[in-house]
Amino acid sequence: MRVFCAIVSLLLFFSCQPMTKKEKLTKAIQETLAKPNATFAVAFKDLNTGEEILINEHETFHAASTMKTPVLIEVCKQVVEGKFSLVDSMVVHNEFRSIVDSSVYSLDPKSDSEQELYNHIGEKRSISTLAYDMIIASSNLATNMIIELVDARNVTNTVRSMGANDIQVLRGVEDQKAFEKGLNNTTTAYDLMIIFEKIAKGEAVNPEASRIMTEILLDQKFNEIIPAKLPADVRVAHKTGNIAGVNHDSGIVFLPNDRKYVLVLLSKDAKDDKAAIDAMATVSEMIYTYLTKE
Repeated sequence: MRVFCAIVSLLLFFSCQPMTKKEKLTKAIQETLAKPNATFAVAFKDLNTGEEILINEHETFHAASTMKTPVLIEVCKQVVEGKFSLVDSMVVHNEFRSIVDSSVYSLDPKSDSEQELYNHIGEKRSISTLAYDMIIASSNLATNMIIELVDARNVTNTVRSMGANDIQVLRGVEDQKAFEKGLNNTTTAYDLMIIFEKIAKGEAVNPEASRIMTEILLDQKFNEIIPAKLPADVRVAHKTGNIAGVNHDSGIVFLPNDRKYVLVLLSKDAKDDKAAIDAMATVSEMIYTYLTKE
């Protein structure tokens, strides 16, 4: 009886303890993400303190355009290895091979967020320009050309070597035969957090490559999630991704006094994309407030 009473007293003691600020934030994030009808994942890491908040961090999601960050890393890696230079050029083309049977397919400009490049088929563009458009405008045409250059298998192997063990980059965009067979690029919030932490610390390829990648990511044109509800002067180096029912954002948020954090917000199966995006933007604002308001 004494043992039972002691256990009950101990449970009552811990249940009455006030929640920490981190616990309150985590609970508020979970409540915010419970409102839209969707599945979410969150991976947050304060790079100054090491503090983390992880929710469904190992859940697998269709990568959508977040896979373009690993592709950018592979471009920089192969430049450092001397395989090509960023000033080298490629002929713009819109014919690619399916990973299923090597049959030829083309991209529909109407389905691409960047359509200007299609007006320059047959002309040359530098690798640096294509890589830049792949990130900041999420050009699918530029992405497929770059993946053709560096090989998707190399992309996956490189991020594996960085500790991102679940990201899988199999192919370029709009390979319908591959899609129908379930051969998709996939990611987890945790793996994207690892990748962006490496970039933020200058450990993705090397410090100079990490700096170049950060500068490109800072020019991101699509700012509906992580930066959306932050003050206008907050710098965010990030890459988004979206397809039907899937909306992602992942990147580095820079604070004053050399403080920075990594935030990854992923969603799938959204019945209302706008509601899912707004909820994730709110979570981003909550984390920013948590770090900047005492």
